[in-house]
Amino acid sequence: MPSTAIRAHYYLPECRELEVTFITGRRYDYFDVPQELVDAFRAAASKGAFFNTRIRPYFDYREIAPA
Repeated sequence: MPSTAIRAHYYLPECRELEVTFITGRRYDYFDVPQELVDAFRAAASKGAFFNTRIRPYFDYREIAPA
């Protein structure tokens, strides 16, 4: 099911970096995210809820494309 909050995401396993693009156009890199968590994120029925409870509060990030 498409997310109402997240437009796209891309994972770089060699550096454990998760790039998330939101529907608003804002784009962020999240650092040191384990592959297992990304796999669970991809499989989640609600990507927005999963992201807000399991990724956003726990990983350092930087905005790479402001709205």
